[in-house]
Amino acid sequence: MNLPKTAADKELHILSDSVNCYHCGEICPDKSLHIEEKYFCCHGCMTVYNLLNDAGLCNYYTLNEKSGINRRTHARKEKFAFLEDDKVQQSLINFKNEGQVHVTFYIPSIHCSSCLYLLENLHILHKGIVRTDVQFLKKEVSIVFDERQTTLRKVVETLEDIGYEPYISLQNLSKKKNKVDKSLIYRLGIAGFAFGNIMLLSVPEYFSDDLQQEAYLGLIFRYISFALALPVFFYSAKIYFKSAWKGIQHKHLNIDIPVALAILVTFVRSVVDVFVYNTAGYFDSMAGIVFFMLIGRAIQNKTYGQLSFDRDYTDYFPISATVLKEGKEYPTPLPDIQTGDLLLVHSNELLPADGIVSKGKAEIDYSFVTGESIPVSKEIGELVYAGGKQLGGAIEIITSKPVAQSYLTGLWNKNYSDEFEEIEENRNSFVHKLGRNFTWVVLLIAFVSAIYWWFYNPQLIWTTVTAVLIIACPCGLLLTYTFTNGYLIRLLGKHGLYLRNSFVIEKLSKVNYLVFDKTGTLTSTENISAEFKGVELSEYEKSLVNSLAKPSIQSIKYPIRSLLGNTRIFEVHQFSEESGLGATGEVDKHWVQIGTAPYFENKLPKEENGTALYLFIDREYKGYFILRQGLRTGISEMFNHLKNKIKFALISGDKPIQKTLFHDLLGSDSEIRFEQKPDDKLNFIKMAQQKGNTVAMIGDGLNDGVALKQSDVGICLAEDINNFSPSADAILSGKELRNLDKLIALAQKNRLIIRSCFAFSVSYNLIGIYFAVQGLLSPLVCAILMPASTLTIVLITFLTSSFWAKKLFS
Repeated sequence: MNLPKTAADKELHILSDSVNCYHCGEICPDKSLHIEEKYFCCHGCMTVYNLLNDAGLCNYYTLNEKSGINRRTHARKEKFAFLEDDKVQQSLINFKNEGQVHVTFYIPSIHCSSCLYLLENLHILHKGIVRTDVQFLKKEVSIVFDERQTTLRKVVETLEDIGYEPYISLQNLSKKKNKVDKSLIYRLGIAGFAFGNIMLLSVPEYFSDDLQQEAYLGLIFRYISFALALPVFFYSAKIYFKSAWKGIQHKHLNIDIPVALAILVTFVRSVVDVFVYNTAGYFDSMAGIVFFMLIGRAIQNKTYGQLSFDRDYTDYFPISATVLKEGKEYPTPLPDIQTGDLLLVHSNELLPADGIVSKGKAEIDYSFVTGESIPVSKEIGELVYAGGKQLGGAIEIITSKPVAQSYLTGLWNKNYSDEFEEIEENRNSFVHKLGRNFTWVVLLIAFVSAIYWWFYNPQLIWTTVTAVLIIACPCGLLLTYTFTNGYLIRLLGKHGLYLRNSFVIEKLSKVNYLVFDKTGTLTSTENISAEFKGVELSEYEKSLVNSLAKPSIQSIKYPIRSLLGNTRIFEVHQFSEESGLGATGEVDKHWVQIGTAPYFENKLPKEENGTALYLFIDREYKGYFILRQGLRTGISEMFNHLKNKIKFALISGDKPIQKTLFHDLLGSDSEIRFEQKPDDKLNFIKMAQQKGNTVAMIGDGLNDGVALKQSDVGICLAEDINNFSPSADAILSGKELRNLDKLIALAQKNRLIIRSCFAFSVSYNLIGIYFAVQGLLSPLVCAILMPASTLTIVLITFLTSSFWAKKLFS
């Protein structure tokens, strides 16, 4: 090794202070790229700055400091060629008229007000763009462009150039465009309008004697109330009649049957009163029942409608692949790829189909598919599977199966039938079990009271039966359940747990067995530890390595620098990096290389206890760093809080690395299994359920998908909740796993609160029924008491839930 001649020579190359990129804020390898006093880490960032500067959009940098997206990696020139395909365009375009095209993209990199500023001024950068609208929370951009001046491909390439590449997957090609269902809002609006106006028209009937003198006014008010009640009964309340009818068809008395019955009876009784007995009726109560019930339903829909839980493998795949024919590249939509096609797969691209390697060396990352964190090497003639990511250079594969028949697709589709799932959830929920029994009791009481008054005073039959059915309407039960669960879903969402629907809360409160995946679930790429094997490095060599690692990606930089300690930092020249593979640069006149095995042509020792990063200084092999994912922050405390309440298991597709660590974490009596296939995980969940356990599975990869579906509560862990993840009952933000014990405790408290309020509501209903049967309560009094008691119960549950949420997370 050639060391510098003197210490003074070394100091000439030392950076006394770090220089950050003016665009993205990352550390610059050197000071060679700059415009005046503005330094850039790469040509990509400098190019974006020039674009914004030329367009007069440099306010982008004043809104948020260092808000840009790093541009070291560029899309290939032909990456978006598939956007010229008519079939692909039709699947992406929302609307097209007179030369103007409307399209909406999901852009994961939207994160601050600078992003909004730049994207909303996209028309200045690209003249063919007419207008852009940004939905910040959804990370969506709606773009209108003139197809006479530009194309869909050029629009996407412009977005990619400035660091906002849209996420376009096979799902965009295969799914039908979702139309926003606003019918619930319309129903709610009509019910609210009618309820408010009928209440105003009913006030004179209840509290004034003037209508006795001006009888024609009372008649007009009643007819107007009847007219207002018609759309509420036939349109707004239709969803309850429909749900009740479905329950009867499936021989299941759900909670909507007594609600529908109360609405029907109140409406019919009111019509008879107005047109036969010339009295006011109870249209206000009927409209109020529907209005408040729809509010509860709207809150729930809005709460868990923000995320897509019904995800499939098409969300994971790109929309097209590169097919080679006679030496030329042809972008081809994935559904059109056939067995025997020759595919070109570039570095960091997904394998779109199962196939055989025909050219190049494959280094495949199957972590999302199998759970195995160590890349797999494949030579020419070996089989590779769809869904893996190629980490090495470009390879060519001959497809053995199209994407629809690939291993990944089969893994996804296995046991993924959703038929009658919602019906089964309804039947098994506490509120519907109670509602079913309550319905029979109410109908029996109404029948008995009718028979009783038939013999003693037949004139009271109609009054008592309608009073019983009105006072017994389980609005208190259902609204308590709806509002409390809706509020709790919002609370859980604030703490990173997003539920598919309200039934998940009840199941989560009963969980007594937690099953975890390892890779990406209990471990995190943010907490990586490093160990060095090889020739002992001198302090100077450590300085060379640290200098190269400084501008590299975080997964390399932090663990290596943590291991080697604080050393001098030299300026790096001719720096280059291949994402996920390695980095190279000239450091103090020495050529330094750090990377995985595919980054080098040399034959290197294999390492099965972690990811190996090999080190070369001046072409001389020095050894390798072993990187291991560490535990997520705070999960040790989470396990300590749950140990005496819930059983644990660890089921991983990874190799038995750090087995002792996980035994200490979960406890010696916990089941820990490694190298488990998806079927093994599925069978383990089934066995645990057969023993009477309520099982929650927490995983993050596609290999966990079947087990997540089988478990009573499937929780998918995601670093970005909007990105692709397996279908599950819930999505949990990765950084919130440490609060899993508190989230479960909150669900348990909610279960107790609801049961207490249900007991109060049922007691109130039974007391009301008793007085109604005795003829002591008129339908009018029942119609007033019912909504008043319902709102009181809802308020009590809301305040109690808020108290426990603040106490648990304070």
